[in-house]
Amino acid sequence: MRNFNKSPGTEAYEEDNIQERENNSEPSHNVTPLLLDSWKPCRGLRANVKELLVMLSRCLGSVCGMRWYGFAALGMLTAILSFLMDLSVAKLLRAHQWLYMRLEGHILLQFFCWTLYPACLCAFASSFSHNISPFSTGSGIPEVRAMLAGMEMPHYLSLTNMFAKFLGLICTLAAGSTVFLGKVGPFVHLSTMVGAYLDKLCCLIQGKQKEEAGTEMLVVAAAVGVASCFGAPVSGVLFSVEVMSSHFALRHYFPCFFSAACGALTFHLFFVWSGDGETLQALYKTNFSTSLPFFPLEILLFALLGLLCGALSCCYLISHRWILRFTKTNRFFCQMLTTEKGLYSGLIVFFLASLTFPLSAGQYMASKYTTKQLLTSLLESRQWSSQSHNASVLLASLEWSSSGTPIFLSLAFFLLMKMWMLVLACTLPLPAGYFMPVFVIGAAVGRLLGEGVAYMSSGGETLWISLNPGGYALAGAAAFSGAVTHTLSPALLAVELTGQFSHAVPILLSTVLANALARSGNRPSFYDAISISKKLPYLPSLKKACRHSRGMPQSYGQFLCLGPLTLSHRDYTNGFLSSLLLSDSKLFLGYVLRSELLLFLHHCQTQSVGERLDEVCSIHQNSILVSADTTVEEAYSVLSIAGAHPLFVADGGKLVGQITWSEMQQILEGLAREI
Repeated sequence: MRNFNKSPGTEAYEEDNIQERENNSEPSHNVTPLLLDSWKPCRGLRANVKELLVMLSRCLGSVCGMRWYGFAALGMLTAILSFLMDLSVAKLLRAHQWLYMRLEGHILLQFFCWTLYPACLCAFASSFSHNISPFSTGSGIPEVRAMLAGMEMPHYLSLTNMFAKFLGLICTLAAGSTVFLGKVGPFVHLSTMVGAYLDKLCCLIQGKQKEEAGTEMLVVAAAVGVASCFGAPVSGVLFSVEVMSSHFALRHYFPCFFSAACGALTFHLFFVWSGDGETLQALYKTNFSTSLPFFPLEILLFALLGLLCGALSCCYLISHRWILRFTKTNRFFCQMLTTEKGLYSGLIVFFLASLTFPLSAGQYMASKYTTKQLLTSLLESRQWSSQSHNASVLLASLEWSSSGTPIFLSLAFFLLMKMWMLVLACTLPLPAGYFMPVFVIGAAVGRLLGEGVAYMSSGGETLWISLNPGGYALAGAAAFSGAVTHTLSPALLAVELTGQFSHAVPILLSTVLANALARSGNRPSFYDAISISKKLPYLPSLKKACRHSRGMPQSYGQFLCLGPLTLSHRDYTNGFLSSLLLSDSKLFLGYVLRSELLLFLHHCQTQSVGERLDEVCSIHQNSILVSADTTVEEAYSVLSIAGAHPLFVADGGKLVGQITWSEMQQILEGLAREI
């Protein structure tokens, strides 16, 4: 809490500084004219271009506000970055596959090609990110949440960080399904960085200060990041509401949808222009039956699938929290992650790639497939178990049963291996996303249940022989990813990714039940665990770390530093203010900044002219009052809504202190260190 006490000599010292600054601010007449009027080339052309730009900005501003052009530019630029990243990753993956196939017949060379290629890429990504910008590693979503909550973290929005994150993420994704990482989280961070620079540009054009602009562009950027990854604008906005903002303002609603729609449209247009699609369509096109998508009794199976995904998500989150604590407490891992990040990433990825080698254990989990191919094969509507006895076997089932093992064993082995491998991959110090891997794991869980039900009902005289295992895979993907992140937006994302609105109800049911089981006991989500591990000052995550009410301070009064603060009315005179500053009154009437008040007194003393307080100082009267018994959580909630305005703590109408964002951040940082 800010201390308002100052020694009497401090005011005189500040008055001398004010006088000195005023003397220094007077223009010097001894400056050389050449320095005042320095020569610049092409002055006429520069003046004409500047005039044209001013006229263009006025014309555009007359149609709609400049911020709306910023929202549209944000969506399009983020979609272009997403397309360029996908294009680069696809070329690197094809190069790896081509080299692997060219070495056919040489098992040892194929092994080194399969393992060293992703290991070198990840080692480079880790070393490059650490040396260029250490803030570029990880997902980025926990940091973005803290920034949207009002915490100042300028290093995470720098241009250097954006460049390091973009290039490092390309190398991570080019490692393929051996590392099994995604791009959603880092791309949300990239979109936020683009939005921060566009926000500065819009403020510069409009002539506004940064404080006036607020965090609107950053909130919009969080929604655009998801929309540009999958071409799913509605689920992107819902993701921004659920994950990124502790208090979502309704004024951000329409800008989020507008920018997300621009980003999704641009992403789909580039998808068509590149030749990957004929028209604007779902990213993962499926062929589910619309005449009879599922039977009424299957609702019970979808509910069972939701509970199963919820239980598995609890096991995954417990393992994830354990590995985070282990890497923080184990001396060997701490040293490796501090001084030898590139070596650590290379060794871990080499180990993971060795396990997925197609001629060894990788043949039991479709290791040749990329992440996109894995999800596409799992969403196949036809039953693999019934087609294994036919001559016309689908290509997807061929890859999953290439070793001759049953489909059920391949899916079970895939789940068992990928779960703990993903937990280990989460410790890699490189730019990586973790949403898409858990989405694919959930699809495998649903596929396993759907294939099992189809196999058990294939011998009976029922209509269940037309059961669609792809629908279970889609519901499982939404349920498991939603349970891991404690969100419901994956249900809508699954519908937007595939265009299968016929399964909207069972998908939502599975996601809700999985969330209910995962949220029980106030357990932290995946992103909450990272926030707690990194000791980020984000109160919603810190609350979940305190399982008992005694872990969180109940009142804000224990942080108060009581001291006299005198506040004034605009009609007070110079003499009255001078005596008021020396009094011990604490009656709250309004507030002005102390620097402005000293400047007002200085003007009155030097100019000997009677001026009113409101002519020099900015009077702040509409402030929010809270009591000393207000909890930290309540003060945090009010500050999240109030924005940059401070909160004043009063007791019986008398002022005892104030709460600002900087002080709240210090309190949360202290709580994070204690936890």
